[in-house]
Amino acid sequence: MIRSMRWKGAAFTVPFQLGFVFLYLLPIGYAVYESLFTEKQSGLGLGGATTEFVGLDNYTQGLTDSAFMTSILRVVLFACVQIPMMLVISLLLALFLDALTSRVAGRFRIVLLVPYMIPGVVAAIVWVNLYSPDVGPLTAIGKALGFDWNFFAPSMVWPSIGNLLTWHGIGYNMVIIYSALQGVPRELFEAARLDGASELRIARSIKIPFVRGALVLTGLLSIIQMLQIFNEPALFRNITPQTVSDSFTPIMIIYNQAFNAGNYNYAAALSVLLALILGIASLLFYRLTSKEAD
Repeated sequence: MIRSMRWKGAAFTVPFQLGFVFLYLLPIGYAVYESLFTEKQSGLGLGGATTEFVGLDNYTQGLTDSAFMTSILRVVLFACVQIPMMLVISLLLALFLDALTSRVAGRFRIVLLVPYMIPGVVAAIVWVNLYSPDVGPLTAIGKALGFDWNFFAPSMVWPSIGNLLTWHGIGYNMVIIYSALQGVPRELFEAARLDGASELRIARSIKIPFVRGALVLTGLLSIIQMLQIFNEPALFRNITPQTVSDSFTPIMIIYNQAFNAGNYNYAAALSVLLALILGIASLLFYRLTSKEAD
């Protein structure tokens, strides 16, 4: 009977297992397989293409591709600024909601979640129009306040994208951190208040240490999302192609290699390299934050 119940319980995981195999494992395996080959044209390119096994040559080319490595460095530097700012804002909002009554907090939580519920492409289009000097109100507001800002200028592209990503992501991160705050024993707060601790001291010494795991989780998710950024720079490129090139981010390079240059094998190799870099970055972040927690 116990064995039968175990099999019945395992049967509920079959849809997930099938989805994981067909949507994750097989595509990854196929990408690795494709990355080991390349297509070569015969003669002057007028003949048919032949597929040849080249081993790790595509990976060597990717590691020595200055445009690809520069795009990774560009995104990493941006992430080092944007992710901490977004997590700090999300933490402050979660602490603010935790100080309210559950009914009021529920209403604020829904409002703060609205940006996250908007699809990323739609949110990017909305903000691109807000930034537009022709149809957007932000340029006119800036001129009224004495600021002559151009959100599509080279010095303002990353801040503009960062503002968009922060607006879109703080609600989701805030909910994760707020949920972790709800698990903190309320008796600790009462004991701290009896000892004369202020609300700021309670937040700094009790609440924030308890939600460190949630901060690590949101940090990992943000790192993974940031290195795969594509929609926002792609839309900005339509507005200002001189500032946002087709090699602005790693995913844009992979997209161009696959769909514009038709070099699917090299694009597959770059995808595998990016996945490895994501894994290493996530592991390092987890190890560093785990040591700090200990």
